[in-house]
Amino acid sequence: MSEPGKLDGFSQDLLKRAVSDRFDAEEMILVPLLAVAMALAFGAIVMLATGVSLTAVGQSYVALFTGSLGSINAVSETLTAAAPLTLAALGIALGFRAGLFNIGAEGQVLLGGMAAVVVGFALTDTPAWIHLPLALLAGAIAGAIWAGIAGWLKAATGAHEVITTIMLNLIAMRLVDYLLRNPPVQKPGRADPISQSVLPSAELPRLLSFIDPNLRVHAGILLVIAAVLFVYWLLFRTTTGFEFRAAGSNPDAARYAGMKSGMIIVLVMATAGALAGLAGANQVLGVLGRASPGFSGGAGFDAIAVALLGRSHPVGVLLAGLLFGALQAGGREMQVEAGVSIDLIAIIQALVIVFMAAPTLVRATIPWVFRKEAGR
Repeated sequence: MSEPGKLDGFSQDLLKRAVSDRFDAEEMILVPLLAVAMALAFGAIVMLATGVSLTAVGQSYVALFTGSLGSINAVSETLTAAAPLTLAALGIALGFRAGLFNIGAEGQVLLGGMAAVVVGFALTDTPAWIHLPLALLAGAIAGAIWAGIAGWLKAATGAHEVITTIMLNLIAMRLVDYLLRNPPVQKPGRADPISQSVLPSAELPRLLSFIDPNLRVHAGILLVIAAVLFVYWLLFRTTTGFEFRAAGSNPDAARYAGMKSGMIIVLVMATAGALAGLAGANQVLGVLGRASPGFSGGAGFDAIAVALLGRSHPVGVLLAGLLFGALQAGGREMQVEAGVSIDLIAIIQALVIVFMAAPTLVRATIPWVFRKEAGR
């Protein structure tokens, strides 16, 4: 059994690739943009190989752009899709910073969303300025408790957080299914697993309804910005954040300096779970208005890729979340306008991750773009 907080060589190598201590424009903007361009090029090859005409390929990529950035509605959809991904990815990035692999964001998103829904419909005759914060707080607390279980198991017994968080994901999925089929959570008169609707006083207000009531972007995007600022402040401006980073970069030195590794593990996991729980609350209070099986849409799993793409830096995670939100929003437009399968977007996302995981490949393919590398 491994010592709590101590990483093997393979884990240390993975975390080194997933973490950046400073915002490097080349690493977090230029490389991702080139990785996306290369992924789109390979995606076009995949489409051509599967019988899609060259004209349809062009139409699909035009639709990808227009569906993500081509109009105010497209930007609204991009921001709406990016919000839960970014919140959950911030939690995963926080774990990476502390040397922890939090693979349980999906379960934390689900339980955070369920807690927010219950508070959202149960507290009747409550003013919005009280009701909405309570629903968000319930989501954060539920996510923190669920992730804290894995943190406690790691600190107390040395149980690897990858194993425990994966198992907790499965438990959370089945627990949500169970709750949705039982009163008082299940909507009265329904036989299918669906919750009661969130009351208007607990809904995240839409930001652009004065322009068009159909624009779905909501105040959750402001919550995302606040979370990015909070995580940046926590990591780089507080003693606690220094302890998180120290425990992740050199656990032995951190323990020698008197840092309590067990407490750090639990605190990191609980904070990460709170952010993932807020992602779930964001979805049910801002977009869906209720819960149903799989309401997270796999955001907790996609957030792992977002955290890796953003190199576990809060600003990088925000940019990566916007990128993945744009791919999701544009992908729906591709399917409608060009008749291309939505599965292609998953392929493109996977290709982006492949190229991001091998930045040396990107640099070797387009070496003239990287002036610093050329001058060495």
